[in-house]
Order: sequence, then C-alpha cells, then structure tokens
Amino acid sequence: MGFWWLSARNLCTKRAVFWGDGASHPYREDRVGGAGGADRVLAPARAAGSGHVGSAHTDAEYELLLAAAEQKLAARQPQLDLGLEDPAAAVPITASRMGVLWDLLELAYHRLGFAAVAGEEDGDVFRRLVLARIIEPTSKLEAARVLEEAGIPAPSYPTVKRRLPAYAKPEFRQKIAAVNADHVGLGPATVVLYDVTTLYFEAHEGDGFREPGFSKERRLEPQITVGLLADADGFPLMIEAFEGNKAETATMLPVIRSFMAAHRLTDVVVVADAGMVSDANKKLLEAEGLSFILGAKIPAVPYVIDRWRKEHPGRDFPDGHVFAQPWPAGPTDKRWDHVFYYRYSADNARRTLHGIDQQIAKAEAAVAGKTSVKRNRFVKLTGGDRAVNRDLEAKARALAGIKGYVTNLVDWPAGQVIAAYHRLYQAGKSFRMSKSDLAARPIYHHTRESIDAHLTIVFAALAVSRWLEAATGWSIRRLVKTLRRYRTIQIQVGNQTVTAEDPAPPEIGAIITAARQHHRH
Repeated sequence: MGFWWLSARNLCTKRAVFWGDGASHPYREDRVGGAGGADRVLAPARAAGSGHVGSAHTDAEYELLLAAAEQKLAARQPQLDLGLEDPAAAVPITASRMGVLWDLLELAYHRLGFAAVAGEEDGDVFRRLVLARIIEPTSKLEAARVLEEAGIPAPSYPTVKRRLPAYAKPEFRQKIAAVNADHVGLGPATVVLYDVTTLYFEAHEGDGFREPGFSKERRLEPQITVGLLADADGFPLMIEAFEGNKAETATMLPVIRSFMAAHRLTDVVVVADAGMVSDANKKLLEAEGLSFILGAKIPAVPYVIDRWRKEHPGRDFPDGHVFAQPWPAGPTDKRWDHVFYYRYSADNARRTLHGIDQQIAKAEAAVAGKTSVKRNRFVKLTGGDRAVNRDLEAKARALAGIKGYVTNLVDWPAGQVIAAYHRLYQAGKSFRMSKSDLAARPIYHHTRESIDAHLTIVFAALAVSRWLEAATGWSIRRLVKTLRRYRTIQIQVGNQTVTAEDPAPPEIGAIITAARQHHRH
C-alpha cells in the first residue's frame, strides 16, 4: 500500500479536488476547454482507487469538496492498531531517566578507565555510587533515591554495604590512582600540588583516628586530616587520610613517598603553601632528592626590597616587579642552593594597605580607651599600658603587596617558578569541590574501613568532575544543574512503546560534542 494523497489545485477561477492511492495512481491533472469557455478538470485514472471529486467556483464549494475527499481517504486509509482499550484515556510513562546528564557522566567515567578497575559486579555498584554522588552528594542509603530519581536501577543497601569493604582496601584505591596517573601522563620532574584539609564528624569523642585537632573552620568535633596530591591542573592523583590531630607538615612526605613508589618516579617537583612545609621538611625533601617550590614566610623586610627602597626613595614598586635573592648553601648547611623570589602586586598592595588603615584606626581607638581591646595585632600591651605597635605597622606597610616564594630549582626562571606556585589554586579548587559539590563532609561513618571507602568514592567522583570541567568548560555544578532537567522517557501506547525526550538547545549539543571529542592530557 502506498501513501494516500489529497490534492487541491488552482485552475483559473475554478479549483478541482482529486484523491487517490499515491503508489498505484500517481497524480496528474489535465486542463481541457469546455463549452461556453468553462474549464473542466479530468482525473486520468478511472480505477476504483482514485477519482475526480468535483470542481468548485467559490471558496464554500471548495471546502465542501475538500471535506468529501477527506472522507473518501479515511474510508480507504489503513489504521495502526495501537491496542488501546480506551483511546481517550491517558497513556502511562513507563520509564524516565536523566538521559543527557547520566550519559555524559558515564562517558567521563569510561574515558578515564574506571570501568576496568573493579570486577563487573563490584564495578557496576561503584560506578553508580560515584556518579550518584556527583548528581547529589548524600549518604550511601540515600544514594538509592538519587539513582531512582535519575531513572537508573539502584543497588540495594545491603549490596552497597557488602561492596564498601572492597573499596576501602589500599589496592583498590591504588588502582583508581593508577588510572588517574595514566590519564595525566606522568614524566620526569612532574609538577605535583599538595594541599591539606580536615573533615569533621558528627561525634563527641575521638577514637584514635577521628580526633580533635587544628581545624581551619575552628570546629571542636573529632576530625581527620586529608592530604590531596594533584597535577598542575588540579586533577587528583592521590588522596590519603591521617589522624585528626596529626600536624599538616607531617602528612606531605608520606603521601609523596607513596606516590613516587607506586609510579616508580625518581623525581617530582613538589609545590605547596608555606604552612605545609617546615625547615625540617625542606631538608627531608632534599634528602629524598626532590625539588620544591614553596610559599615563603617573610618575617622581616628582605634585603633586596630594602635596598630598592633606598635607591628609589618615594617611589612605588612597578606592578608585577619580581625581586630575586639567591641563598647559596654553606659548607655545613646540608641543603641545596635556594633562591627566594618576591613579587609585588599593586592590587594586593591596595587591599592590604586599606586593611592596615582600618586595623590601625581600631588600634588607636582601643589605646585611647574609646573601644575595648579586641584581637588586633597592632595593639602592643606592656603590663597595663597600651600602645600602637608602630614598628609592626611600618613592616606591614613595607611588605604590602609582596608575596614570597622559595625553590631549590635555581635554574628555573622566576616567571616559571611563580606560575607553578599559583597552580596551587587548582588543588584548592579540588578540595573546595570535594567539600561542597561532592560533599565530602560532614561524614557520618564510624569505622576506618567505611571512612576509607567513602574517600575512595569521593576521589573517583572528583576525577570525573575535573575531567568534565576540562572537556566542556563548564563547572560541574552548572553541568548538573542544567542537564538534569533533560529527560528521556518511554511511553506505553497500547501494545506499542514510544521513546521521547526533552529537546536540548544548541549549547547543550555543543558541550556534549566537546566532551565526546575530548582527549587525554
């Protein structure tokens, strides 16, 4: 059976309507003269499957003929039997999933190579827990709800509990770390960023691992200390958990040693903030044969800066100016040669000086007895006397806008050293993502095994998130918020299953294409 056609043609002042089976009776019309100058239109085929309905001189006659032709078509048109008992009843939606978002998350997961980390059964549960955490960070129990809302079959909670011990094993996390390292392509003198944070627990007492300690948020609950090693772009390479009361400076070397041993590296360039590394740690790093770029504390105005001011009285530093101060090792120093760099930023100086002005005004008010003495570094208390610490004020103003760096890479240009240090922002961003977008805290787990399993899942979710951000140029928060609204649904229409989906705008298609075309570093 071919398609059915219905044709209306304008012929001078008359319009003719034809109908027929488009396969057996292809349309053709002939115009011939009639008596008295009238036109008549003939259908060339006179079989039962087609015919000339009639001719019309007015719009009203034309509409009547068109209705008659449609009735003829309806009588002969075969109908698709959908098996509907009640055609007027609403048809049910049998399946609905976040098709665009879930498919994109799975693309990143598989491109990274996580699918090969675990066995088929364990790997499937791990994949769903990792991707569910990106969609909505929540507890393992609530992960089933997240998956169901996404339209993805969820493993049962007993199944999740059975699988968690496998994810807590060091060898499992090492496999995740190996996949991440393979993605970034490690090589000689790889630059690695190290940062530390703390994760607190909803508990009242410590247990030897979860212990109260120094908290950047000044919390009193038991916590753990977490060290994160990342590449220069902030892509996670290794994560380790330590006791909550362990000093931050004591966490770095164990992580770096473990990382180098796992990947058989002989040298890496360690980039860390000043608070991460003590003088003893610097010597230990060099004893391990490692290079470093660190933030430098500035206890006093450096000689090179003081000399510049004396040579240029009354002038401000040029914006972006870098001072270099070599610090060669002496015969008994037991260290490598170092070089300090000090960079001036006019924007930072302006903000710092504004803050100093405010603090000095408060200090002067406190010294005059107009306000109570609160925490103010410019108020000097000597016995019962109060005074503004003008020496400290002069030092603070002299160093406004100055940032210090120290490295044992004495052959590296200053710009390369400073640029490498400022990549620490990426490691900090990864930690912020793990704390906010991936909600690594607060943690309600109570055993070391469940805590380690939790961190492994967060570690993998962080890698997937950073991959997607690099591939699409969108933040993971924006991706999830935007893409979760586009769903793919299945509708049961009688005995037929129909698939439909929300149409996505061109910009969504563009980021999906970008992700599919994204390659490794």
